Amino acid sequence: MIQNFNLGISPCPNDTFIFYALINNKIDTKGFKFNVVFKDVEQLNYMALEGGLDICKLSYHAFAKASKQYQLLKSGGAFGIKNGPMIVSKSKIYPDEIPYIKIAVPGLNTTAMMLLQLTYPDIKEPEIYVFNEIEDAVLSNQCDAGLLIHESRFTYQNKGLVKVLDLGELWYKNHHLPVPLGGISIKREIDSSIKLLINNLIKKSIDYASKNTEEAIRFAKQYASNMDTNIMLKHIDLYVNEFSLDVSTKGKEAVLFLFESAFASNLISEPLQPLFIE
Repeated sequence: MIQNFNLGISPCPNDTFIFYALINNKIDTKGFKFNVVFKDVEQLNYMALEGGLDICKLSYHAFAKASKQYQLLKSGGAFGIKNGPMIVSKSKIYPDEIPYIKIAVPGLNTTAMMLLQLTYPDIKEPEIYVFNEIEDAVLSNQCDAGLLIHESRFTYQNKGLVKVLDLGELWYKNHHLPVPLGGISIKREIDSSIKLLINNLIKKSIDYASKNTEEAIRFAKQYASNMDTNIMLKHIDLYVNEFSLDVSTKGKEAVLFLFESAFASNLISEPLQPLFIE
């Protein structure tokens, strides 16, 4: 009997690369069928908060709010290694000025927003934009600075913007941990054996894409047709890494520390345990 699951991922290259083999039946899906929804990360966050997806790529910030309904898989996620959300501006701004400026952010439930609030507890109310509109918001002087995620870290300089601060670099400098950006969540009510099977399918999907890079890139290009191929490759290389294959003890430590820090700062309620599938 075929089991159907609603799967939500973003059209960003790291997600489409990771899930290429799974959603195109390049691997044996063990009788599971995945009905895929492609949405911007903040849209996925809201859909999960409403319980609308069985399996979903979620910002860790959003997962903390949805943890009563969802649990984290150990594969398929995104971690920054000495890099993460980046603050940029049109003209020179010093890091200590950030709490007092108008800053564009990619959503209130993003991990980028959580990191910004942890770094600058007194940050004033941000301006919300879709992530790929933030550079233009800064260039057109709608905002003094922007908090970039995804492939924008590779394009901002060509548009005349300058780096103010990489929150991932600062995170690593202070804590010597990778930055948990987004994880694959699955409804807690789903049977544990099925969760493990799906986790293993994602690992196999990553392995297939890694061994068949050209076809996986062609698929990813369908969802990012305006993106330069070299930028796409840089994006995948940066965010499909060792922690995507398996979160590992170090990755779990980073997630726990992020949540403990956010809870201590009253940014989230304490997430339901266990966070990860066993």
